[in-house]
Amino acid sequence: MPIQVVMDSTGDSRHFFDANDAREVAKAEQRFRELRNVGFTAAVRTSSNQVSQIRSFDPTAEETLFFPRLVGG
Repeated sequence: MPIQVVMDSTGDSRHFFDANDAREVAKAEQRFRELRNVGFTAAVRTSSNQVSQIRSFDPTAEETLFFPRLVGG
């Protein structure tokens, strides 16, 4: 089951969705867009266990990670 992992200052939150359920996919895509719009970077883990940045929603990705912007001082 695909998962979206959202990293933040409190740790992370995990959002599973059924890739065969159109409503759940639409909700996951909406979450993807909302997070990207507020500055999160989205990435997927590749088969070689590397992380690759993505800019559009991929409902077939097993794990999508969202990283917040870094805040400097």
